[in-house]
Amino acid sequence: MLPQAQLQTHVDQHPYPLLFATISGAHLYGFPSPDSDFDLRGIHLLPVREVVGLVTGPETVEKSGFYDGLEIDLVTHDVKKFFGLLLKKNGYVLEQVLSPLIVQTSPVHQRLRELAGQCITRHHAHHYLGFAANQWKLFAKEDPPRVKPLLYVYRVLLTGIHLMRSGEVEANLVRLNETFRLPQLPELIERKLAGPEKGTLDEADLALHRREVERLTTQLEVAYAESKLPEVATAAAALNELLIEVRCGG
Repeated sequence: MLPQAQLQTHVDQHPYPLLFATISGAHLYGFPSPDSDFDLRGIHLLPVREVVGLVTGPETVEKSGFYDGLEIDLVTHDVKKFFGLLLKKNGYVLEQVLSPLIVQTSPVHQRLRELAGQCITRHHAHHYLGFAANQWKLFAKEDPPRVKPLLYVYRVLLTGIHLMRSGEVEANLVRLNETFRLPQLPELIERKLAGPEKGTLDEADLALHRREVERLTTQLEVAYAESKLPEVATAAAALNELLIEVRCGG
């Protein structure tokens, strides 16, 4: 059960109007620990005077800390910056727009959810391949290795493969594994759900996970090569019109 009221109170304190705020991170991915923080992501709207003048407002607002007993990490981008990210091979922003864990929404957010499919390209595979490789490097350096970064590796690889094959963004590892049926994942997820954020792994399991990550990386590369998704996003014109409408107060 999400602490909706407490999260909404934090969102209400944002210095700019928010077009949406959703939950990302471990809660979205389906494996929050008892001590996981809440990762809030969204779009803020800078007023016209902070866009057209010599002194402009912040494109990104970040605020982290403990609020009413909750650890919250809030990151929002101005609408123009966020729309630009949507038109690039950025899986993060797609997942944020489409997150089912919604703290605050608006008609603009609903429109973005409708346009999200037109922002997906086959080259989003590079985002997931790169993130998985970086997470594996971090995981491999740890002593002892932790469950959390390993689950992040599995999550991004399965999300990427699923996206290339279906054109659908699915960030929840539990739901993804209903399709992939990797036998090692339920136990890892259970350990993450039940244990502290710094839960660790046994050395004996590392060889198995290394082979699996290599296999899934190859699967994502093949899925990218065979994907029928567009080469480029097709939502640029619609996003441009929506940006003008939002900025001008339409």
